[in-house]
Amino acid sequence: MVSMTISVPEDLRKKMNQFPEINWSGLVRKTLIEKINHLVWKEETLKELEREESFTDWTVEMGRKMKSERLKELKKKGNL
Repeated sequence: MVSMTISVPEDLRKKMNQFPEINWSGLVRKTLIEKINHLVWKEETLKELEREESFTDWTVEMGRKMKSERLKELKKKGNL
């Protein structure tokens, strides 16, 4: 495992020292893992949405055409 050093303000360090039962290194490690996992998920989701964009555009266009054709039918039958 790689070691990493972070700097925190002195007042924060004093407050951290009030809770010696907390494994601050473990907490930071866990927080970093969670954040990275969230960012990876977000990136993958955005890529998936980009791949689906053309299909979504097609379905929206088909829906508009169907509504337009249905409106023409109703007008032709005198229902509007």
